[in-house]
Amino acid sequence: MPKSQNMPDRNLRILFGGTPDFAAAHLKHLLDRGYNVVGVYTQPDRISGRGRKLTPSPVKELALERGLPVAQPENFQTEASIEEFASFRPDLFVVVAYGIILPRAVLDMPSKGCINVHGSLLPKYRGAAPIQRSIFFGDRQTGVTIMQMNEGLDTGDIILSKSLEILPDDTTESLFRRLEPVGCTALTEAIESIAAGTAARVPQNESDATYARKITKEEAKINFREPADMICRRVRTYIPWPGAFIRVGSQNVKILKASVTENAMGLGAGTVISLDRNGIAVAAGYNAVLLETLQFPGKKPASAADIINGRRELFMPGTVFE
Repeated sequence: MPKSQNMPDRNLRILFGGTPDFAAAHLKHLLDRGYNVVGVYTQPDRISGRGRKLTPSPVKELALERGLPVAQPENFQTEASIEEFASFRPDLFVVVAYGIILPRAVLDMPSKGCINVHGSLLPKYRGAAPIQRSIFFGDRQTGVTIMQMNEGLDTGDIILSKSLEILPDDTTESLFRRLEPVGCTALTEAIESIAAGTAARVPQNESDATYARKITKEEAKINFREPADMICRRVRTYIPWPGAFIRVGSQNVKILKASVTENAMGLGAGTVISLDRNGIAVAAGYNAVLLETLQFPGKKPASAADIINGRRELFMPGTVFE
């Protein structure tokens, strides 16, 4: 009789590979439920913050708190890195937003293979930014897929998928949080089915495959020639990083909340229509955008009411943004 999620297979030696908060949530889920995680792989510490200090990943921090050995190779291109991986004697390698490509030598080593928690309903949105692109393209549904890894880019067989509705006000930040418990539940279900020898492995339909390219800072600048609904999706896509922005004078001002308003008054794209306590209405390529919350460099987020009180002259009707 297969073990339930409350009775995990403690004999299965699990290696975990991941880097950001999303991955750390999955590692915590496994540890809290008694799974036999024998080691953790994460990316090397990176320089970050105003102090430009080496900073460990959220996965590394959690692993050290729980007393787990941590490995941080730059890649798996050396014999030493392959030998280190083999020293853990893994039955299963669980990968969640690790960010390092696994060669065939690693993929073939665990007796139960390598599985990946991917933030989309594969084969849609293979690649680096599936959660962000689901908002960017205005999808109404997303989900998590547990996939048997191979040498392709998210092309392996599907073990199971779970779906989730995208809410109208979801940002990348909120959608990541809402997908965490979905992914955690799917992961433990997949592990139990693998341990029991009952895991499904369904080939992906290549004709339905799409690619979610990596988010860049360059694409975060708002182009008011786009339709208003596209601009608002950009705002939600780039929260928390890199932040959609407009150029106001010599400053890049982030837009943290925006909505569609229909009164464009026939003005050219980028022209401020009105400014009141509800927001700054700016004409777009189709309809208009109501900028509701903004953030100037080095300052706290400001509502439209704050703008009226302190920076009205920058947003007077008739002002044209790039």
